[in-house]
Amino acid sequence: MPIFRTNAGKEPQVDMANLPRHIAIIMDGNGRWAKKRGLPRTAGHAAGAETFRTIATYCKEIGLDYLTVYAFSTENWKRPAEEVGAIMGLLKKYLLEAIGKMERDKVKMEFFGDLSPLTPELRELCERTREISKGYDGCQVNICLNYGGRDELIRAARAFAQDCVDGKCNPQSLEPDRFGDYLFSAGIPDPDLVIRPSGELRLSNFLLWQSAYAEFYFTDVLWPDFSKQELHRAIAAYQSRSRRFGGV
Repeated sequence: MPIFRTNAGKEPQVDMANLPRHIAIIMDGNGRWAKKRGLPRTAGHAAGAETFRTIATYCKEIGLDYLTVYAFSTENWKRPAEEVGAIMGLLKKYLLEAIGKMERDKVKMEFFGDLSPLTPELRELCERTREISKGYDGCQVNICLNYGGRDELIRAARAFAQDCVDGKCNPQSLEPDRFGDYLFSAGIPDPDLVIRPSGELRLSNFLLWQSAYAEFYFTDVLWPDFSKQELHRAIAAYQSRSRRFGGV
C-alpha cells in the first residue's frame, strides 16, 4: 500500500492530461482547525463545508470524472447533539444552494450510505438533487452520508444472500465484480487516489472494498485549509507512482 505524506513544498507539477479518474477524500480536521482558533467545533464544520465547495467545483473545472467525499460516518452519530445538528444544518444549506445552481453548474451528485436516519426534509433534498442531476454529464460528486465501509459490506452480503435464497443467483457464481454490484458505489470505478488531510494515517472505515488498489496521500494540512495547491500535490504524488495492481 504505497503511502505519501507531506506538509508543504515547492509548487507541484501536475499533468492535467493524466489525471486520476476518481479521487476520494476523507474530509478530516474540522474540529481541530476550530480549536486552534479558539472557535466552537461547529465553526470548523462551516469552514470545511466551504472548502468542499471550492474543491468540488475545481475538480469539475479540471475535468475529473468522480469525486467521493466522506461527509458523515455511521460512527459520527456518537458526537454531541449540537455538533451533529450543525453538520445536518450545513448539509441542508448546501443541498438547497446546490439545487438552485445545478442547472448552471451541471455537477452530477450521488449519495452513498443509509439515508433513512436523516430527517424527511433532508432525504427529500437528497432525492431531488439526485433526480435533477441524472441527465448531467461530467464530474460526479459522491457524498458519503451515514456511511461506513463495514456497514456497506454487510448490506451487500445480505443482499447477495437474499438473491441466492430467491433463486436469482448461485453462491458459487460470486466474483469481485459481481459483488461490487451490491455496493453503494455500483457502476462507479474504484478510486485511484484516496486523500486524507489532518495528519491521521488510517482509512476510518471509508471505502474499504473500493480502496483495495488505491494510492494513498496523507497530509498534516487540516481540511478547512486544504487548497487547490494541496490537491495538486496529491495528484502529483499519484502521478509519480507506478501502479502495478499486483503485477510486475
